Amino acid sequence: MVSPTPDLAHLRARTAAEFPRLRADLEDLVRIPSVSAAAFDREHVEASARAVAELLRGAGMESVDVLRVDGADGVPGAPAVVAHRAGPEGSPRVLLYAHHDVQPPGPSSSWGSDPFEPVERDGRLYGRGAADDKAGVVAHLGALRVLGEELGVGVTVFVEGEEEIGSPTFAQFLATYADRLAAGVIVVADSSNWKVGVPALTTSLRGLVDLVVRVEVLEHDVHSGMFGGPILDAPTLLARLIATLHDDAGDVAVAGLVSEDSAGVDYPEAEFRADAAVLDGVRLAGTGALASRLWRRPALSVIGIDARSIAEASNTIAARASARLSLRIAPGQDPLAAEQALTRHLLDHAPFGARVVVEPGERGQSFAAPADSPAMVAARAAMADAWGTPPVDVGLGGSIPFIADLLEQFPDAEILVTGVEDPDSRAHGADESVHLGELERAVLAEAALLARLGARPARG
Repeated sequence: MVSPTPDLAHLRARTAAEFPRLRADLEDLVRIPSVSAAAFDREHVEASARAVAELLRGAGMESVDVLRVDGADGVPGAPAVVAHRAGPEGSPRVLLYAHHDVQPPGPSSSWGSDPFEPVERDGRLYGRGAADDKAGVVAHLGALRVLGEELGVGVTVFVEGEEEIGSPTFAQFLATYADRLAAGVIVVADSSNWKVGVPALTTSLRGLVDLVVRVEVLEHDVHSGMFGGPILDAPTLLARLIATLHDDAGDVAVAGLVSEDSAGVDYPEAEFRADAAVLDGVRLAGTGALASRLWRRPALSVIGIDARSIAEASNTIAARASARLSLRIAPGQDPLAAEQALTRHLLDHAPFGARVVVEPGERGQSFAAPADSPAMVAARAAMADAWGTPPVDVGLGGSIPFIADLLEQFPDAEILVTGVEDPDSRAHGADESVHLGELERAVLAEAALLARLGARPARG
């Protein structure tokens, strides 16, 4: 059962009144350089967790703790914030997820302003984490403040501190604190909307396979003048191997991968080219509907290469070269089967008999949500309330592997993947930003969603 339409005028007025403070809170969070990558100061992630905990205490959460668990290597994981507030007797319990860690900023010269000093330009707030995902933290915080004592559900807020490094202790954290995190509805605020002014619900996610392929041709480097000609260098052979991964149209040419053409959404090419900043004259790769190529088909990219740098180049034939490959797999594809298919392809296509070695890396499950669950229906209505237009059901070309961990730990939960980003947010890139109007609407939508869920009976 879904509750009647909430008093939207009341919620909208409360959201508008709260938003200046929420914006200031977001700016304060952005100023904390909470990069979780190993090369950065861990104290900033600790400080970020403490700041989030203090904000949640101020929002009326009854218990707020900064928690962590040890990883498989015995090293403590990054700090996560878990806060809880009980709801009326018999009411549903909702888990609100976001993460407070951020990506490295990259070269400061690529930014229009200091990445850790928030700046507004043309209605957007710029700064690392402004969109991904400190805006998600603020969306949850704002919904709690807007509803205040009118909150009709039990709420647990879970703000992770290591999402940007692959959530290495996530599964263990869920197992350790399962009783505290259990919920009938889980809202993951870590995705994107269709465009500014049009919300979206993410109903599918591609999975992920990551590996390193190494090509070896010599026991050691040799003089290119003395031996060049009969021997091709390892970078050339690596390039030839990489070239086999796609056909002439640009579709992935690895046998055994799942591929669908059922996205159900029209994504005009001109809009995509603008959203992705594609250079004039560059032809898009692949066949079939553009949305299907983004969300329902595999995508394979070279995300790193190890070879001698230009600055260190010498007249020698390189003995070995390596590349890191990132394979996004379609919903429904088993990650291990995809990894095995890609490995077989690489070994079977060894160029000129070169030695090919594959080193497996990360694997992440895909996700597909039922389109008609009660929580999904409530979320669509809440988004329509906030934006004045119904949301688009979209896939996401990226992966959120920890959702599989959530489903394994809480198999009966309804999972909603929402977000505050838009195609101009540039998450992970330079000049990351959040559209402030969209953030305000996201706060209103989440408050309306929690209000709609308030009359639902508890599950399980």
